[in-house]
Amino acid sequence: MEVSRTRALRGPNLWTRHTAVEAMVRCDAAEIDLSQLPEFEGRLRNLFPGVGSLRPTGKDVKLSMAHALEAATLHLQIEAGCPVTFSRTNLTTDEGLFQVAVEYTEEDVGCLALKLAAELCDAAFHNTTFDVDAAVDQLRNLDEDIRLGPSTGSIVDAAVTRGIPYRRLTEGSLVQLGWGSKQRRIQAAEIDSTSAIAESIAQDKELTKKLLHAAGVPVPLGRPVHSAEDAWAAAQEIGLPVVVKPRDGNQGKGISVNVSTEDGVKSAYTTAVSFRNEVLVERFLQGSDYRLLVVGSKLVAAARREPPLVIGNGKNTVRELVDIVNADPRRGEGHATSLTKIRFDDIAIARLKEQGFEATSVPAKGARVILRNNANLSTGGTATDVTDDVHTEVALRAIAAAQMVGLDICGVDVVCESVLRPMEEQGGGVVEVNAAPGLRMHLSPSFGKGRDVGEAVISTMFPDGDDGRIPVIAVTGTNGKTTTVRLTSHLLRANGLRVGMTNTDGVYVNGRQTDSGDCSGPRSARNVLMHPDVDAAVLETARGGMLREGLAFDRCQVAVVTNIGMGDHLGLNYISTVEDLAVLKRVIVQNVAPTGTAVLNATDPIVAAMANSCPGQVTFFGLDAHHPIIATHRAQGKRVLFVEDDQIICMQGNHSVRIPLSEIPVTRSGAIGFQIENAMASIGAAWAVGIPWTTICKGLATFVSDSNAVPGRFNVFDYKGATVIADYGHNPDAIKALVQAVTNLPAQRRSVVISGAGDRRDEDIREQTRLIGEAFDDVVLYQDACQRGRVDGEVLKLLRQGLDGAKRTTHIDEIHGEFLAIDRAMERLQQGDLCLILIDQVEEALAHITQRVNSAALAG
Repeated sequence: MEVSRTRALRGPNLWTRHTAVEAMVRCDAAEIDLSQLPEFEGRLRNLFPGVGSLRPTGKDVKLSMAHALEAATLHLQIEAGCPVTFSRTNLTTDEGLFQVAVEYTEEDVGCLALKLAAELCDAAFHNTTFDVDAAVDQLRNLDEDIRLGPSTGSIVDAAVTRGIPYRRLTEGSLVQLGWGSKQRRIQAAEIDSTSAIAESIAQDKELTKKLLHAAGVPVPLGRPVHSAEDAWAAAQEIGLPVVVKPRDGNQGKGISVNVSTEDGVKSAYTTAVSFRNEVLVERFLQGSDYRLLVVGSKLVAAARREPPLVIGNGKNTVRELVDIVNADPRRGEGHATSLTKIRFDDIAIARLKEQGFEATSVPAKGARVILRNNANLSTGGTATDVTDDVHTEVALRAIAAAQMVGLDICGVDVVCESVLRPMEEQGGGVVEVNAAPGLRMHLSPSFGKGRDVGEAVISTMFPDGDDGRIPVIAVTGTNGKTTTVRLTSHLLRANGLRVGMTNTDGVYVNGRQTDSGDCSGPRSARNVLMHPDVDAAVLETARGGMLREGLAFDRCQVAVVTNIGMGDHLGLNYISTVEDLAVLKRVIVQNVAPTGTAVLNATDPIVAAMANSCPGQVTFFGLDAHHPIIATHRAQGKRVLFVEDDQIICMQGNHSVRIPLSEIPVTRSGAIGFQIENAMASIGAAWAVGIPWTTICKGLATFVSDSNAVPGRFNVFDYKGATVIADYGHNPDAIKALVQAVTNLPAQRRSVVISGAGDRRDEDIREQTRLIGEAFDDVVLYQDACQRGRVDGEVLKLLRQGLDGAKRTTHIDEIHGEFLAIDRAMERLQQGDLCLILIDQVEEALAHITQRVNSAALAG
């Protein structure tokens, strides 16, 4: 078995709405039919009992090694704790070659699972050993290393529940929530509105204490110290016992509490200064350690924290008791689990000595043995939820502390006997405030009720049910995509929206080009959705990007499908038929939001059938007002667009809007049928996102199909009294539409300049010139710069074959070079002629034509 071309599908895709890893798997003759190897499945299950069922994807499909790989990849992830459920294997048109797709939650974990599954299957096939436990541990450890931590994860989970899209911006905890101008960002439990000044204040413990005291929040007395001797002097001034801690610290690092001896204070200073140069000594407050979580202007959770400790049983040593506690499956390393293992290190041993214990001591039954002074979960402490017990006055002091410092999310550390009474009554106080506080003690406390603090953060960032989404309009099809994208963007911009647009010419944000080249894939779309100045996105969604990575979004507000035709790279990537292509293009329709709309070409039966896959509403468009699908949809009171009396009629129920074709320049007063369809698709999209009709009409009237607005899409030039049309049409359906459009335009003599893309099928290249031969007198064939895998002259030969028996064509030239071909055709033009130039190098060819046109105008 050979596994190749592994891809990570990072969004909804041909297989599933989930992220998935896809691979091409070639099986040899012995692996295609596992019924010929009856012992294989037994060996596989012996190595990996949790492999699940091995199932082919159809009644007539034989169970193969690829199916075993699929099951093993899925279930290895499940055993590692990943919540995955989807997998599928398809046989391609190549004998023994399969496509395998398996869901993942973390991309690296999914790819590693596929690799390990291949090794597992190989071991079962050859009856060798394979350590499944080690493989599962490897996957689990990788998953814990790279997945979001509990704090960030809880906020992201709450966002997903609310329907807010997210994107992880780094391998760490920086995450974008929402799209475009509605986006927000978090990093761990810190949000983008928190100022750097507030965070800096929170790091400075002495400054924080001064500010809180000024706000009337009780705090312990203390001062900065500069040496161990100064620390002891401060402790005597304040009164023992004291707390010694770094002036700016986190996670309890370097803090010593309840220190009451000179040696203890000096030792605590040494510990603190090893973390930070500046150290504080302050009065130790008697009582329990509480963490109060403030989000926005509300107290949303509270927990009583206990330091790392063990309870003696009269039998085991302290070290053994720590091992017993650490065996709790809730305890792990770092922050991946709800609790952290207790560290048995020098700090723990020193704390034991203060209590008269050593590591080998056997504490009496019921004796509490504390391993650290601080109660942070990150050092092995525990937490008990006390949210419902917090007195109103205690909550108000915590909120005042957070607001005085300026933190949107704030962990307020309080020491007092009980949170049931005001702090002032019991000599308690706020000992610290924390930016980006850990949330796991509130999400999964050791004891008590977990609190949905992630939702509290999301509600602060996205109030009133806002989902952080901007309108996303995805456009796909065989022809007309780029024009539809540009016209739709123009209509949205006419309504004052800042539009991000992607197409085969580049990326544009509010009219400014930010990237060039073919930008119709998911990477460019993600860049647009990440841009803070984008109020709406119009995204050309090409087949290649969907195959490589899936969609750049989880769902769209509008999906537009212009048409599905022959020649759209059929035969590549096992998309062999128009039906295969439709299944792929249908992905955007399947991922329309329930409140969204699919805008579909009713006169294309393959596109019209996609309506059954749309979770939202459907708008049908077509030139024929009496088309059965349009008539039926219209009778049902649903949205339709059609042409009648030289007007585009936009109708829903009894309401209709009429837009004369003469007021839509791109259609040349209705002479160009495919531009009428593109206009209807754009109107349907703008209608779906609520653009006012007056704005739509104004936008249509101001959109001109020139080389600036829509380069390479039916750009018309006047050259010495002849009409020159430049277009990027490059498949039989596009040529057919262009021939029809050109036939509707007056001309004395018609000529065409055409080449062929080498990555098309032979029959598609021949079909282009067969269509041309029906409508043009003169044909100039040219060989473009890139033959895309073809040998020199091969494409020209196919083009000429398509002209065999042409009814109209009387003169054929063959030219090597696009610009030479353009020059040859334009030199022959007489007044009243028409020349269609099918360009390959869009920008360069348009510039060349424009230069000739301008030179002729100056000479005339």
